[in-house]
Amino acid sequence: MNLKLLLTPLLATTVLVAACGGTDTPDAPTVSTKPVSEIAVPPDLEAKGTLTIGTDASYPPIEFMAADGKTVEGLDADLGKALAATLGLKAEVQHATFDSILPGLTTKKFDVGMSGFTDTKEREKTVDFVTYFSAGTSFFVKAQEGGTVVNTLDDLCGRTLALQKGTAQVEDAAAQQKQCAAAGKPAIKVMTFPDQPGANLAVVSGRADVGMTDSPVAAYQAKQSNGQLAVVGEPYGSAPYGIALPKGSPLATAIRAALKALIVDGTYGEILAKYGIEAGAITEPGINQAAE
Repeated sequence: MNLKLLLTPLLATTVLVAACGGTDTPDAPTVSTKPVSEIAVPPDLEAKGTLTIGTDASYPPIEFMAADGKTVEGLDADLGKALAATLGLKAEVQHATFDSILPGLTTKKFDVGMSGFTDTKEREKTVDFVTYFSAGTSFFVKAQEGGTVVNTLDDLCGRTLALQKGTAQVEDAAAQQKQCAAAGKPAIKVMTFPDQPGANLAVVSGRADVGMTDSPVAAYQAKQSNGQLAVVGEPYGSAPYGIALPKGSPLATAIRAALKALIVDGTYGEILAKYGIEAGAITEPGINQAAE
């Protein structure tokens, strides 16, 4: 597939996501295939033999679709496969819309959700999280001379903001909307899209002034945009990403133990290095570590 053709002007339609398919990254690290015998896997999952992982493959480098349009790549896919192997299971990574993944845990469509979920107190009401990465939120705008200046959330007042539906940034925008009103400033016009490429396109096309997304995603998409997008201001609100599981699932302790094993043996670090996101590494995974 000719990547260059995919990235010309209509790059904005996918803005560097699935079409980019990891061509910029080194070969995948070797994933451990030896299960850790001391980790107790729930009997029903052990009998099934497969860990079904729900992810929205439109969020590079956390998850994205490969050039074949079928294979999910990225941090979550690689780490999910490594975790499954450590548990003595096979991994089945399924693409789904972001806001359908957590409900899919309740209906048992997925065993876990790995899609760059920020661990929040609100989400912890319905699911449990095993933390595995740390990220903040960054602003991005159309790259142009004299373009939009956004340094903080206060700068969003009176602007049109593009967001992916169901993300933590939607909650941040709602909270900031109240701050704008309290300060007597114009309201934020919020546009939400089913996936991140839709939000990116709104910014590139000029329909939105600014977008917000997780810091590693913003940096990656700006790098891949052929100069169409630029990250501005400073990241805010660093928080843990969590692997989502049904509330009270005994699998949470097994996942945490498997992740710790991957951190210790170096596989975790190799996966992060593959995507250039080592800055978000953690050393000690936990369960439900949301600060707010």
